[in-house]
Amino acid sequence: MSVTADLSISGNEFVLGTALLTEADVHIQLERVVPTSRQVLPFFWAIGSDFERFEADVRSNPNVQTLVALDRVPGRVLYRVEWSEEVESFIYGIAEVGATILEATGNRVWRFRLRFHDHGALSDFHDYCEAHDIGYTLDRVATDIDEGREEFGLTPEQRETLVMALERNYFDVPRGVTLGELAEELGVTQQSVSERVRRGTGSVLEAVLLEADGSETRPT
Repeated sequence: MSVTADLSISGNEFVLGTALLTEADVHIQLERVVPTSRQVLPFFWAIGSDFERFEADVRSNPNVQTLVALDRVPGRVLYRVEWSEEVESFIYGIAEVGATILEATGNRVWRFRLRFHDHGALSDFHDYCEAHDIGYTLDRVATDIDEGREEFGLTPEQRETLVMALERNYFDVPRGVTLGELAEELGVTQQSVSERVRRGTGSVLEAVLLEADGSETRPT
């Protein structure tokens, strides 16, 4: 049975966090991690404004070989970072045990939600971190049964945002509230609200449409 773990880690505790630590006005959202034959290539969104300074800071890090901007939209950029050499890191540990990153955001402190195949994989991940002196805080562990179907795999932030959006008639036509107004009420950026609504809605639809009768499987 799969296991979901919420954990937090200082940006100084793993290579990616150290490489992306900058004084530029950006917030990082990890998109996916791709293992290769010799290293791990992380893809991530940088959300903010000072991308020129951010790119200069990251490229100056000795662990970074290349930083490539793959997609630019107002207020955010999708990057791929490649290490200068094979590195043992927190991110490598996630890839090594086959865990899935459901959500990962941070700057000086990172918060991850990871899905492991079972408790054994979570234990292997913990052993890996101990062997490489990587300190993290395990905030919550739950099985699929513990999560409950009514939660639809939502993070607390996604659930809070979707509930408020429904209460404020965001999904009505015409809309009863804008993303900017929701962001102001929640005290976060409009981009954060947009991400929560998009990912949260996707999780709910996936649970309802793909898992409701158990006859369909998730797309890969």
